[in-house]
Amino acid sequence: MKTEEEKGPWFPFGVCAIYLFPTSSESPRTLQPSSPPPAPLSPDQLDRIARNKRAALEKLAAAQEPPGFGESWRQELLAEFGEPYFRELMNFVDEERTRHTVYPPAEDVFTWTQMCDIRDVKVVILGQDPYHNPNQAHGLSFSVRRPEKPPPSLKNIYKELESDIEGFQHPGHGDLTGWARQGVLLLNAVLTVRAPHSNSHKDKGWETFTDAVVQWLSNNQQGLVFMLWGSDARVKGAAIDRSRHHVLEAVHPSPQSARRGFFGCKHFSKANELLQESGKTPVDWNAL
Repeated sequence: MKTEEEKGPWFPFGVCAIYLFPTSSESPRTLQPSSPPPAPLSPDQLDRIARNKRAALEKLAAAQEPPGFGESWRQELLAEFGEPYFRELMNFVDEERTRHTVYPPAEDVFTWTQMCDIRDVKVVILGQDPYHNPNQAHGLSFSVRRPEKPPPSLKNIYKELESDIEGFQHPGHGDLTGWARQGVLLLNAVLTVRAPHSNSHKDKGWETFTDAVVQWLSNNQQGLVFMLWGSDARVKGAAIDRSRHHVLEAVHPSPQSARRGFFGCKHFSKANELLQESGKTPVDWNAL
């Protein structure tokens, strides 16, 4: 039998001795004061951030700017060039040109922006898409290059002018540049087409872009005259602010519909009357 010394220290039943020793890695925790919230940005700082952001967006948009775009129009529509839809649209048109004949030529797609300053527009005539035959389309709706003969719709426009505007005579060509230089915006809803298929570039993005053009004019100008011929033009003109502008509507001048309300609409004389009421110079429709 072991002696008491051999058994070791004796503890009463039910008592447990626990010794706690701090480890060398532990140290007393101290509460750190929380960091103060950042000071709000000053107006100058906010303005600088906004300017830097605008500059970055403008740089991105400028990289997408198509050739032949008039300067005053570029300044007001620059933001559209940076939009994803516009980049996709330009890629689509570029790809089409590598595989097919596309009208008008690339340098003529935006002829309508080169004829007058965006703030000098006073009449807007909306078309659908460019002519799809050779040597016709040159960036102005309803217009064809000289010496091409006027297509059927333009012939009917001339017929209406002969009955509406005193002294108007068929000019012997279909080039409407003379109107465009006076501030008549001849804008198609779709700005390119694959030959020889009409509406072949419909729903590719052009409608969104030309909607933005019409919207800018509606929002930023006063007293414009919009001529909406046919259902497509009326749909496109639905967003025009009619409290600020004048809207004239008729059927399309095509041979299929001209006799159902285009002939006799007298839009050209009415436009000049409305322009004069708004303090604007009337259009010389004979200057072609």
